[in-house]
Order: sequence, then structure tokens, then C-alpha cells
Amino acid sequence: MTVRSVQRADYDRWLPLWDGYNAFYGRIGAAALAPEITAATWERFFDPYEPMFALVAEQGDALLGLTHYLFHRSTTALLPSLYLQDLFTTVDARGKGVGRALIEAVYAAARGQGLSRVYWQTHETNATAMKLYDRIAEKPGFLVYRKLFD
Repeated sequence: MTVRSVQRADYDRWLPLWDGYNAFYGRIGAAALAPEITAATWERFFDPYEPMFALVAEQGDALLGLTHYLFHRSTTALLPSLYLQDLFTTVDARGKGVGRALIEAVYAAARGQGLSRVYWQTHETNATAMKLYDRIAEKPGFLVYRKLFD
């Protein structure tokens, strides 16, 4: 298995992973993301002015997982932070080191930029993923609040 940056030619193999990730979080049917959001997300990975990046885990001709991350400024640090926004592996790849390899590649991207912080969030019901997260990161205790507008 290798972890590498996504390439334009990966779209047809990336899309089922992206759809699987969104389905996992209930974004299917009437709650599905609009196609223009998926299209814009894909294009951002290739826009040099966007601070958004994508990695995929590949074995043979199959993509086993994806991660998307972005850099952003913070009021509490001079250097940017790296936010790991999306992480997903195929069901068959779970428990086989794919998720860990993707996260470690994100850590390497942060270190490569001289950053000292990578963070992410997951749903409290994502117990399988949290078993991994608890081994490779710390849980600082912050809760997420949000307000959605129509």
C-alpha cells in the first residue's frame, strides 16, 4: 500500500470513497451534498491558491482510503494549523493500517511545513475510528458547537 497525493485521473476511484464518507455521516438521499459541492471540493485539490489537499491510500489498482486536509490561520499561533477534515477507508481496509497510514501522511505534511499541530474531529458514535485516534493522538476535551442557517 502507498499513500500519495490525489491526481486528476483518480476521480472515478476517489468518488466512491467520497460518497461512502458522506453516507457514513448521513449525507445521502435528501441530505446528500449537492453535486456542485463535490465538484468544487475536487477542483480545490488542484488549485494552487487553495489551502486544501487530498491524499489517497492505494494498493494495486484500488483506492482503499482518502483523507482531505487544509491549512488555516489561528489567533493563538504564528504558524498555520493543519485541520484533517475528512478520513475514510473502505470497509475491507479497516483495521489493516490504512487509516493510520493516511493520518501519518498528514502528520508528515504538517512537519514538512514546520507546523506543530494537526487536529480533527469525529462523531461521538464513531467508536471504531476512535480506537485508532486514541492511540495516535490526544483528546484535548473541547466540544464542537455549531449553528446552521437556512
